[in-house]
Parts: sequence; C-alpha cells; structure tokens
Amino acid sequence: MPFKPNTFLKPGHLQEIDADLRGYKPEELEFVLSDRIQELKAVNRQPVNEAYDLTVNRYEPCTYRTYDWGVNRTGFVRLKVRCITETVVYAVFDEILDDDQDIDPLRAHCVNAIGFELKSGEYELETIEPYTLRYLKLIVATGNCELNEISLRELANPDTKQASFHSSSDALNAIFEAARETFNQNATDIYMDCPSRERAGWLCDSYFTARVEHWLTGASRVETNFIENFLLPDTFAGIPTGMLPMCYPADLDWQPYGNIPNWGFWFVLELEEYLQRTHHLEWKERMKTRVYDYLAYFVPFENEYGLLERLEGWVFVEWSKANDLVQHVNYPINMLYAGALAAAGRMFGDDTLLSKSKRICLVIREQSYNGTFFADHATRIDGALQLCEEMTETCQYYAFYFGIATLESHDELWTVLLNEFGPLRNALATYPDVHPANAFIGNYLRLDLLSRYREASRLIHEIEGYFLYMAEGTGTLWEHQDTSASMNHGFASHVVHWLFKDVLGIESVDHDRRLITVRPGRCGLDTCDGVIPLPDGGTARLAWRMEDNILILQAAADSGYAIKVLESEALIIRH
Repeated sequence: MPFKPNTFLKPGHLQEIDADLRGYKPEELEFVLSDRIQELKAVNRQPVNEAYDLTVNRYEPCTYRTYDWGVNRTGFVRLKVRCITETVVYAVFDEILDDDQDIDPLRAHCVNAIGFELKSGEYELETIEPYTLRYLKLIVATGNCELNEISLRELANPDTKQASFHSSSDALNAIFEAARETFNQNATDIYMDCPSRERAGWLCDSYFTARVEHWLTGASRVETNFIENFLLPDTFAGIPTGMLPMCYPADLDWQPYGNIPNWGFWFVLELEEYLQRTHHLEWKERMKTRVYDYLAYFVPFENEYGLLERLEGWVFVEWSKANDLVQHVNYPINMLYAGALAAAGRMFGDDTLLSKSKRICLVIREQSYNGTFFADHATRIDGALQLCEEMTETCQYYAFYFGIATLESHDELWTVLLNEFGPLRNALATYPDVHPANAFIGNYLRLDLLSRYREASRLIHEIEGYFLYMAEGTGTLWEHQDTSASMNHGFASHVVHWLFKDVLGIESVDHDRRLITVRPGRCGLDTCDGVIPLPDGGTARLAWRMEDNILILQAAADSGYAIKVLESEALIIRH
C-alpha cells in the first residue's frame, strides 16, 4: 500500500521553521525531497555491491542498486550517466544500513538524498557540496539509464600520511586507522563536529581533536585557523558581552540565548595546550583579553560559596542523565570552571585566578562528596543550598580530571571506578544509582584518566571495548555509543593520542628543544611500532618488542632531534 502524505516523516528542518530556525515551511515548497524518497516503491532490488563494481550498470524504471565504499568517506558524489530516455535519478546515502539492510536517508534528522531530472543524453554529475557516506543507493524513479561511473572526490586532510601505528593487536591497528580517517574528514580548514550534518567548529570537541593534529601532522595548522576565528571578531552577535560562542563561525542563532555558556571553559584549557604545542606567543595578549572578558561574565553568577549558580542558556554536561541535573548548582560545571581558572592563571601568571580555582575545588569537595560518590547538583530550598542525591558516572570523572579528587584523597572511589565501571559495566546491576556516562565526554575523560594514571593495559582493553565495533562498522569513530547520530565525529579521533602516548610510549615531543621523551611500558602487547611527523618534514620512529620478558627498544629521529628514554626495568635500548 503506498504511503499517504500524512504518514510521511518530517525532518526537523521542516517541522521547526520559525523566527530562530529560518527556512522554508513545507507548504511553501513546490517539491519536498523527503516526501518523494518515502513515496518511492522500488522493486527488483539487487544485492549490495562493492563501490565501482559496475558489471551490471543498466537501470530500468523503478529499480535501484546499493553500493558500498567499505568505510565512511566524505566528498563530492560523482556519476557518469547515459540516459536512454528522460530519467529521474535519486541518490540516497548514509553511513550505515538499517535493520532491513537498507539505507534510511532520514536517520539522525537528515535528508541524505539528491535528485536529478535528466533528459536523454550523457551526463557527468557532481554534487555541489560534500556528503559523508559508506553506502550509496541509486534509484531510477522513471526512465532508463546506464551508470558508467560512480566515484567520490574526497574532501580530507592530506597531511597525515607519514604517521603510522602498528602493534600486535589487530583491534588497536583497526581503531588507529579509523581514528586517522575520522580526523582527516573533520580537519580540513577548521575542526568540525562532523563532516555530514554539522560542519561546525565546536568548542570542547576541539580540545580533544587538537591533540590529534599534532601527533598525525607534526604541526597545528588547522588548530591555528580554528583559534584565530575566535580571536578575530570584536564582538559576537546574539550572545552577552564577554561570552564565547559554543561554535564559530557557524553558531546557532537561537533566542533567547541558546549558547552553551560553559563550553568556553574548554577553549581556555585548549589555549593553554596550544601555547605549549606551538609557542605561538604573539597571540598571547589577544588571548588574554578574550579569556579575561569571558571569565568576567561569570562573576555575577557566583553564589556565596563562589560556585556558579543558575547559569543562563543551554547548560550542558554531556548527552546522558548528567544533562538533566544542571540547575541550580551543577558540580561538574563548577569543576570545569575551576579547571579553566587554573589554566588561565598558569598561562598569564595570575595568582589570583589560581587561588580562586583552589577555593572552588575545596568547596566542591566539601559539598558534593557524599562519602562514596560525588553528587551532581544542589538546589535552593528555603534559601539554603541542599545537596541532591542523584549521581552520574560522568561527575566522578570530572572530579578526578580537574583535581577535586586525586588518587591520594579519594583512592577508594578511584578503585571502584577503575574496577567496576567502564565499557563492560552493567549499569542496572552495578551501582544502579550512578547513571552511566556516554561517549562524549564521560568515556573520554575516563580514558584520559587511565592515561594520566599510567593504566596502559586497562586503557588498551577499554579502547578496544569502546571503539572496535565502530571501526568495524564504518571505519570511523562515532558521536555516541549507538547509531543515533553522526558516526564520523572529529573529537573521537582522540584515540590517536592514547595510542601514541600510552601504547607506543612517546611521552612528549618538545620542538623548541628538539627532544623526544620516550617511556616504553609494559602494556600486555608483544610488539608496537610507529612513526610521527616532525614540523620540518622529518619523522621520529619508535619500535619495541618483548623477548623473554625483556623489552627491546629501537628509536631514531630526523632533523637533529634527540631521544631521551625514561628507563624501565629489563630494558635494552638500540638506536
């Protein structure tokens, strides 16, 4: 039975058009592509083909064929078509197949479809904008045609080819390649949220993606573009004075004030690392003005304890239960606030900011910790601030990440988190009162803490648990743990940072001193080798293997870089 118009699914961009989300309403359109795609009743379905396999290239009316690129790619779809008669061709695409092994072009509130109305003749077609896809389905709605070529003009960062990582774990090797592919497609001119539905430069995401660029390219060219965008404007439209936009230059003009106010704290943290990576000190005064203006915005929101309370706008922690616990006083956001104050204090030599950060950390530790876990928020009741009972996994990671908790001060909590949380935790059976984290940013904070505390073996195990199914499914890494959103998200490439630092064992790279510090560890693998690019075009190479419980290391670098090995037991070094 054919679809009826009132049963059509309407994507968000058609349902939500108003003064803030501008566009054309359905009744104003002569043709609604999403309706047409749902209306089509294609028959004579063929199996999924490898991309470029055009041994059967003849299309008759109301037929389609699906092609598989093998992994997610981003670029401009290109077709060479010979139309025997007037023909209408639709190309629909997505990153995955649905449960029926078909493409759902409306997944994640998108309309992943392109339509061509063609007279008889030969055509070379190319889309005007880039798309992200693993699967492409070509539907001939009417007419007859031959498809003589299908290709993708890729849009990707070309500077990561020198980098390599290989280990005795096939899973880690696949995850590395998926992370590299994810970075390439999300770091062309600025860092992107994802190259498909949201090619926007989001803060917080950039803090993680920026680390990857330095490993894979030896430089921070895209990060420099990204940061300069936030430094150039005198003011930002649609947000209060001093506030930083959550993404720029593609920010959302939602009113009243749809910005994430706390996302700029991650920008402050990134600026500190950027200066350490690049020593781009000529921007430091411009950064200082922007940072101090931003931090000044929050002073009126500080309560009697110095904590931020009742922030305005879209107060955001992560896509999990943590996001329901953001008012009145949200402790993860105040933990992040303390971290940003400390970073600014270190960058600009400001002891006042450092002292303020320490005071906030102390207050959070006193108020939020209930003896077992850190609670997420407190509310005002009869004028007094009272701690609420709700707790999230993500809050615990914020606490350790920003120094509210340490291995010395909360060793029992860390032991619980280490051994009873993570990718294999059954949240219904294990601490069910502590709501689970999502991929971003809870799981990433957890993995970065494992890195900080030198839990290399566990880090490897959890990287495989969190990311292997993604690498196998799309060859890229995803926004969420499930398939509800983008499956090619820039921040997810951060796994490269852990693989080079904690598995291969490159502790740090100091370009000013031309010094590479290596800390090979015992992580449970038999072998590992890798190459990282250096800024002037050279490379540094490190390889190690275990033989009879002895770690044998080989290391070399171009361009006059020295290699310093932090000694470990039973280590033989060969340069």
